[in-house]
Amino acid sequence: MSGLRIAFAGTPDFAVPALEALVRSGHALVGVLTQPDRPKGRGRVMAASPVKAAALAHGIPVAQPQTLKTESGRAELISWRPDVLVVVAYGLILPRDVLAIPRLGCFNIHASLLPRWRGAAPIQRAILAGDACSGVTIMLMDVGLDTGPMLLKKEDRIAPADTGGSLHDRLCLLGASAILEALEGYAAGALPAVPQPADGVTYAAKIEKSEALIDWTRDAVEIERKVRAFNPWPIAETRLEGEQLRVFEAVAEDAAASGGADPGTIIAVRDSSLLVQCGKGQLAVRQLQRPGRRTVSAGDFARGGGSTRTPLPGARLG
Repeated sequence: MSGLRIAFAGTPDFAVPALEALVRSGHALVGVLTQPDRPKGRGRVMAASPVKAAALAHGIPVAQPQTLKTESGRAELISWRPDVLVVVAYGLILPRDVLAIPRLGCFNIHASLLPRWRGAAPIQRAILAGDACSGVTIMLMDVGLDTGPMLLKKEDRIAPADTGGSLHDRLCLLGASAILEALEGYAAGALPAVPQPADGVTYAAKIEKSEALIDWTRDAVEIERKVRAFNPWPIAETRLEGEQLRVFEAVAEDAAASGGADPGTIIAVRDSSLLVQCGKGQLAVRQLQRPGRRTVSAGDFARGGGSTRTPLPGARLG
């Protein structure tokens, strides 16, 4: 396959492996679109996106339009004369005028097995739902929300201990290899675009910080999924004596005798966990963090948690 002129649109860490793979592919990376710099950290210092930093490190031209709905916003992309635009978690809607610019179209790496989990947070939603498998889909973009015809799917099993972070890290690498395969196959006419089926469509709504609060009346298995899905962001949390307590690691256990404890009650303190009664079953909380403190094991928390006004066994979370 002769070299393609490829433009790239992406913003967060998830998009960087795909950009790096395209740099190594031998195709011509003619330019990168990414979100404008944003204030970051406690000092609110303006910071470049991970994709911008990677592009500049390779000497690739970067454009950061506020919108692509205007002629001025599209001007640099047009000037690059791309054969293909590869889009990975860019963060801006691509209007019809943009989709028509590349000769071969716009290719998107989406972190789910479409049509399941169209939308903003497919990785976390898959874990929250208890899906056994996730993966990536390479599709040709249209004006809908992740509705374009599919070129390629790659599956990845969700392990029992997977977090949002660990699944993210595998899928971004899987997407980087899949986009190269899809570009080669499509350009050679060997990879047809297949419409998405009408059955099995689900939507992965954006994660809201308010979702992080644990409802102890829920099933322990469901709460464990929340802890895993929301690590590293926004981190599942509860309250102990009115103080925030962030939960980084927890495992659901089968219900055992708990003396009729109310949901949220710490029914046992172990070396490795705090055992908490849930609406159904129990949750062994293993890693947690108090405000302004480092993340600690449950054992260290129990030994150093004497600042609580009541003993941990019998204390109520929530």
